[in-house]
Amino acid sequence: MDVVDAALALDARAELLEGPVWDPVAACLYFVDILQGRVHRFDPSTKACRAYDIGARVGSVGAVALTDRDDLVLAVRDGFARLNPATGAVATIADVEADRPNQRMNDGTIDPAGRFWAGTMALDETPGAGSVYRLDADGTVHTMIGAVTISNGLDWSADARSMYYIDSPTRRVDVFDFDLASGAIANRRTFVRIPDEHGIPDGLTIDADDCVWVALWRGGAVHRYTPAGSLDAIVRVPTSCPTSCAFGGADLRDLFITTAAIELSDRERADQPAAGGLFRCRPGVAGRAPHRFKG
Repeated sequence: MDVVDAALALDARAELLEGPVWDPVAACLYFVDILQGRVHRFDPSTKACRAYDIGARVGSVGAVALTDRDDLVLAVRDGFARLNPATGAVATIADVEADRPNQRMNDGTIDPAGRFWAGTMALDETPGAGSVYRLDADGTVHTMIGAVTISNGLDWSADARSMYYIDSPTRRVDVFDFDLASGAIANRRTFVRIPDEHGIPDGLTIDADDCVWVALWRGGAVHRYTPAGSLDAIVRVPTSCPTSCAFGGADLRDLFITTAAIELSDRERADQPAAGGLFRCRPGVAGRAPHRFKG
């Protein structure tokens, strides 16, 4: 089994980084600081990082994704929005659970047809309080999965016939049959179960070989699973709480990993000074270019 170590790429000193996505055109990485309501744009070549502070306008930001225009699409506390990275302007697309102030978005990504999927959770993590929503190109929103507790990683197989999904407290990665034309899902089943000693599954991404990379909260690692569900590679992260991962770089062979410090004790924070930072490694495989929202 391959084991590699991730190194600190950006000492962001955040409480809860999430949702990295690589922009191959701009050669930068976007990710979010959920609790501060910020979208970050990181340039690995210069180490420059620009923060868009939009929390005062839309509350927390659970996910950021690329579009087929020159802007970004966001999953925000009350629904979906667009961010103009040139001006910082934010425009609402659709409200979701706006009447439930104790809920927020927590992760999301774009499917192969250009639709934006994102899930919600209760601020106090009430079991079954959240849902997963799909935003279509015409701005309509559809509820796709109900009774979710902490909605997390989403991605699709290369043939677009399978959708992988994590509701973290289940300690599973599940897989659905996926219909590309309609965006419908069916036949939910377990892809892998994560042993307690490995941590709690959080964000995920799928590489060019259709293998699934899972960030393990309280596991200090990212694990790679083959399409058959076998663990075949481990990336060690020098902090307890990796949150998500994404491939990027010019050759899509850099694995970027976001982390959190929110649940660490004072002793753990002292022992893990880079917690809440962005990490990177080159695990020897390539990822795939991200899909773009076609709204």
